[in-house]
Amino acid sequence: HVMPNVWVNNTYVWDTVFVVFHSSAFGPSKQEEEDYEDVPINKTWVLSPKVYESDVTLILNKLLQGYDNKLRPDIGVRPTVIETAVYVNSIGPVDPINMEYTIDIFFAQTWYDSRLKFNSSMKQLMLNSNMVGKIWIPDTFFRNSRKSDAHWITTPNRLLRLWSNGRVMYTLRLTINAECYLKLHNFPMDEHSCPLEFSSCVRFKLESIINSMFLIPQFCACVIAGCFSDGYPKNEIMYRWQRRAVEVADQRYWRLYQFAFIGLRNTSDVAHTQSGEYVIMTIFFDLSRRMGYFTIQTYIPCSMIVVLSWVSFWINKDAVPARTSLGITTVLTMTTLSTISRKSLPKVSYVTAMDLFVSVCFIFTFAALMEYGTLHYFTSNRQTKKAKQKAPSLVNIRPGTSLLQMNNIVSYHEEDDYAYECLDGKDCASFFCCFDDCRSGAWRENRMHVRVSKIDSYSRIFFPTAFGLFNLVYWIGYLYL
Repeated sequence: HVMPNVWVNNTYVWDTVFVVFHSSAFGPSKQEEEDYEDVPINKTWVLSPKVYESDVTLILNKLLQGYDNKLRPDIGVRPTVIETAVYVNSIGPVDPINMEYTIDIFFAQTWYDSRLKFNSSMKQLMLNSNMVGKIWIPDTFFRNSRKSDAHWITTPNRLLRLWSNGRVMYTLRLTINAECYLKLHNFPMDEHSCPLEFSSCVRFKLESIINSMFLIPQFCACVIAGCFSDGYPKNEIMYRWQRRAVEVADQRYWRLYQFAFIGLRNTSDVAHTQSGEYVIMTIFFDLSRRMGYFTIQTYIPCSMIVVLSWVSFWINKDAVPARTSLGITTVLTMTTLSTISRKSLPKVSYVTAMDLFVSVCFIFTFAALMEYGTLHYFTSNRQTKKAKQKAPSLVNIRPGTSLLQMNNIVSYHEEDDYAYECLDGKDCASFFCCFDDCRSGAWRENRMHVRVSKIDSYSRIFFPTAFGLFNLVYWIGYLYL
């Protein structure tokens, strides 16, 4: 009794499998025993048909007799339909400097070739790579690849399967460095869709190459792929996705490092060129950048340097060396951090999110240094003015007598940190003081003035508040808007 598929001890036996041979009176005849061989499968003996090497050789020789591998199947009758599928072994690493990524895939193409039909008890032939060069193979190439390598160790990683109805499946393993244009406006909170495009090689005319310089990169890609004159337009080859077109392996061993794999999607499109219409198949791999590295290396150090610059507001304004050295050190440190943060990026001309944060931090540290410069300038000028007013003057009492040194008899109003001479007797008690008319001419009408001695007190409140508001707007804007 013949059963097409039998499960024996959890092992699936392909092709025609016979019923288990038990030690009973109903055993196979002697002639049947010669045509079948005993195969042990998990200690259970089954009878499977013998496969003779000569039979496979006769089938292949018959198929290849008069076969022209330069002609596609059904040429002049109908387009050849190529069903494609991709199994992704790994993705990464992603190189933001060169804007490319590496991907390792198994690429499978399936089509029907009526010239390869055969009649045999074997419904499928699994052949090695030696058969690939003897039959017609699609001239598929990857459009956005910069470098593609097929695996050849220990043997070429290619598999060819033939079915009795003429179905052909060609599978090979590839490692591809593909272009991925990264838009870094939101770096390092950016997300990208890296494409992998493939199609039949585009055929070019030499005069079109000369007249259209933008076609040269595609032309070079086709020359490298070896298909300058073998391109098939849409009316000759149609690419389609299989039902389970793209599958991915375990992501724990992927070398994405800075990125997290979100998902993928596959599309098909038609490219219109001077030589015809070509079907383009594309897989988009959605990646999101992880911020852990940049948070530790850039964001936290920059924030700490800004906070460190605020320490000068609590140091006595007369400690010039201490406050000056602290301000210069923080500014130079921010300059170094801004230079280091740019090394992991290509030299783009636009401002990224990290550039904005580092620049604002640099402005805060520079403003803290300038705050002390302003404070020291006004306080030193006032002290010089006080010293001049308190200096003794010489008064000539009468003609012919010697000059006697006497204290200045001009009435002098002691200036403190809260009063000014040019207020016409009005003390400045408010936060801002409007000067109506200043006798010395140093202040003009409606000018605002802040107490010089209180600049540090104001800065202790203003700088942390402004930096906190900036961080609030920055993170909400880039993470949620």
